[in-house]
Amino acid sequence: MIDQFKIIGQYILPKHLLSRLTGKLAAAKAGKLTTFLIKQFIAKYKINMSEAKHPEPEYFETFNDFFTRELKQDARTIIEGDSNLATPVDGKVSQQGDIKEGRIFQAKGHDFSLRELLGGRDDIAAPFDEGIFSTVYLAPKDYHRIHMPITGKLEQMIFIPGDLFSVNPLTAENVPNLFARNERAVAIFSTAVGPMAMVLVGATIVASIETVWAGTLKGKDIQYWDYKDQDITLEKGAEMGRFKLGSTIVALFPKGSIDFATELEAGSVTRLGELFATVK
Repeated sequence: MIDQFKIIGQYILPKHLLSRLTGKLAAAKAGKLTTFLIKQFIAKYKINMSEAKHPEPEYFETFNDFFTRELKQDARTIIEGDSNLATPVDGKVSQQGDIKEGRIFQAKGHDFSLRELLGGRDDIAAPFDEGIFSTVYLAPKDYHRIHMPITGKLEQMIFIPGDLFSVNPLTAENVPNLFARNERAVAIFSTAVGPMAMVLVGATIVASIETVWAGTLKGKDIQYWDYKDQDITLEKGAEMGRFKLGSTIVALFPKGSIDFATELEAGSVTRLGELFATVK
């Protein structure tokens, strides 16, 4: 019953307004109040600040600065080898597997459209039809920067405005079409295994989605960018984007391109840089 009220509440609450208000608070330089909120957050979610480049709560001028904190240089190791793809985020695998007839599995009883996820264009979706996907959820305690699984040249980006439902496991199990209805940014890269799509999905109280090449993304309409004539290449393990206040990524690859690591399955904890997949 409590879970049902949580889901109903998400349909009723003004999610965009709440997110904007939370975003303003998270961006505010509020001195001792900011430090107090950061300390409370660390305690509540048992965040391991010993991994952070700056472990002292007082260092951060805003809550956003804390939430998108850097890790120490040796906190994560990026797996070596051209045939190995690196895990792009700290988090937990939500679902992973084959894209079947243009549909991606979300949770028991729910799937969603590949085409809708990528902004509604057949030419962008076609390379991933019958391909392979991995959906990884980032909890509040996780490191919230997203890194490249494999070296790639940026070809296109799409920003798709939408809802801001929570993306936690309870919501994924109960809200249809979740990842194709929430606000999201889609980055398409050309790589040694073919095209790769990195989809950054927004959620309730996520103040913004950022990429390293375009900064903060926002707007009320779908926006497309073509980068084919620009040389924006990111090496494996390089930062590609970040979330301000938690969310989910969906990584897409063509059919026959990679095999995900055998130890990864729904519910598996992920750590940046560990083995994500191998080239076929």
